[in-house]
Amino acid sequence: MSGLNLAQQEAVNYLHGPCLVLAGAGSGKTRVITHKIGRLIQTGLEGHRIAAITFTNKAAAEMRERAKSLVGKPAKELLICTFHALGVRLMREDGKVLGLKPQFSILDSDDVTGILKDAGGTTDAATARQWQWAISLWKNMGLDAAQALAQAKDENERVTATVMARYEERLAAYQSVDFDDLIGLPLKLLRDFPEVREKWQKKLGHVLVDEYQDTNATQYELLKLLVGERGRFTAVGDDDQSIYGWRGATLDNLRKLPQDYPTLKVIKLEQNYRSTSAILRAANNVIQPNPKLFPKTLFSELGEGEPVRVVDCDNEEHEAERAVARIQSIRANGLGKEWKEFAILYRANHQARALEKALRKAQVPYKVSGGQSFFDRAEIRDLCAWLRLWVNNDDDPAFLRCVTTPKRGIGHQTLGSLGVFASQYKLSLFEALFSSSLSSVLSARALGSLQEFGRYVNDLEYRARHTVGAEDAKTFLADWLKDIGYEKHLYEGEENEKVAAARWTNVLEFCDWMAKRCGGEIDDTAGVSTVSERKSVLEVAQTIALLSTISEREKDQNVVTLSTLHASKGLEWPHVVLAGCVEGMLPFKPEDAEGGAGSESFLARLQEERRLMYVGITRAQRSLVVSWSKKRKKGRDMVATQPSRFIAEMALDKATVKEDPREKLKALRAEFAKKSAEAAAAAAAASPRAA
Repeated sequence: MSGLNLAQQEAVNYLHGPCLVLAGAGSGKTRVITHKIGRLIQTGLEGHRIAAITFTNKAAAEMRERAKSLVGKPAKELLICTFHALGVRLMREDGKVLGLKPQFSILDSDDVTGILKDAGGTTDAATARQWQWAISLWKNMGLDAAQALAQAKDENERVTATVMARYEERLAAYQSVDFDDLIGLPLKLLRDFPEVREKWQKKLGHVLVDEYQDTNATQYELLKLLVGERGRFTAVGDDDQSIYGWRGATLDNLRKLPQDYPTLKVIKLEQNYRSTSAILRAANNVIQPNPKLFPKTLFSELGEGEPVRVVDCDNEEHEAERAVARIQSIRANGLGKEWKEFAILYRANHQARALEKALRKAQVPYKVSGGQSFFDRAEIRDLCAWLRLWVNNDDDPAFLRCVTTPKRGIGHQTLGSLGVFASQYKLSLFEALFSSSLSSVLSARALGSLQEFGRYVNDLEYRARHTVGAEDAKTFLADWLKDIGYEKHLYEGEENEKVAAARWTNVLEFCDWMAKRCGGEIDDTAGVSTVSERKSVLEVAQTIALLSTISEREKDQNVVTLSTLHASKGLEWPHVVLAGCVEGMLPFKPEDAEGGAGSESFLARLQEERRLMYVGITRAQRSLVVSWSKKRKKGRDMVATQPSRFIAEMALDKATVKEDPREKLKALRAEFAKKSAEAAAAAAAASPRAA
């Protein structure tokens, strides 16, 4: 308990009933969760009966490391994972009652778009993505195609619900699920099958949920079924940081907790260990107009600190120059030595362009957070398709990618005929390869090529199942890539040799990453801490679709971070510039809400945008600048802008300096040059030659 304040100690010690920990920004919530895990183990609860659920693989990995350093060996047994990884675990163990085999496939976003184009009879990807977005929201609300059709408001929604029904049929045929199913299907599993529900409720003695305010309706229902009526859970969250309403997160989940669990213990963590008092005062003032579910006020014992500064600029280029000058000024003053101590945050991705240009011009190293994921690269998606096919032969999207990448002389007409045949007999494409009737629709040559491919996949699947450990995995993966000629495929398909070489380097890095997991060196996949447990290539392949990034790539980069406000949540930097704070960007057009200004929709959107501003302010530890430009580009025109209403709501001291950091930097350079000249003159005067 050393190092915990009284509120944190209370949260850690409350073990026997439902508990809601309202953890303000920077109030040490991860410390509370890990110490509570330690306390549960100390009181006799076995590690394998404790589940800690997070929203990102990165958060799960960090929590696992902290738990390991706190409780040691028992940390290996803990189930620390994302909601989606937990869903996979439930379905791999018990999905058979839903008609799913344990080796089902998890489809990525591009696969889903492709299937929806087929289901809706369109070649337009934009239309398919609109269906995808609507279907995802319906699934997060707990609706299936029939329920969505029953409540469709217009013809557009009716068409989408019809496409959704065909999409559901295809997923069942492919033995595949999408990311939303990783929550929806486990919910169905626990709700409709009492024996499965009882098994998991007995299995889990205590469930801890991080970032509870980000849960959607389906996740809340899943949590309720996991913990049962006893309600042995700890939900940790902050209603002031709920910024994901657009993807289904709902504050209703916070409202429902006291109603569904009348004995709920509510504990507030209000002491902030991150920011100065000046920064927290601005944050508290901004969030004040929002209605409060559980009122709280953050405070800090880190001192007053530097005042929050507001900088007004002529346009976005001028604003970017000032942001860079601010960073250079702080470094020249010796207040920030490393580039990684700085972040520039903004509302929308396109705002990064001017900032990148200014940073490049000033030769300041930077990274854009939330850029292309390693797993979104075409070469990595190719390899993942092969892994998916080994795990689940019925995964038609994976089959089509593998059979054509690299090319093996199997043309579109052959694949078209195979597809028609498979549909007619309700088989997966892979199953259809070995049907005795297939020879009636394909030439002997085409049939031979397809069956040769099928046998090769079966052979790879067998070898992947029996290849265990890092060294053997590395050899197996290298042999496989050589067999299919993947390096040659990359160089032949890419005019620029440097680009091809970079893509091949990514492939080798991916293989190293796979091998490490087979050797048990790293385990951030299924969310279970088994650091010393060796795995087969096939076991690691089963978890691959849950990963969105290779976390090791992000470590120790000494660069300035550019990030959207949404992507910055959970992070912190000593010095932050919050750029583009103008009406129409932050808040982002709440007047476009259904019903217009003053409507319930308008107020809900404005409140979420205010929470987004609050999140941005509370990322800063020591200094914060809020900037806005008097004009910004809209299409080809320059339009006049107004400062964000949130700047006024910060209620900053009128004495706050509206500084131009470029002038400050110029003065510092002049002072430095003057001192250098004086030192040189003094040295010259003191030298023997001068004497």
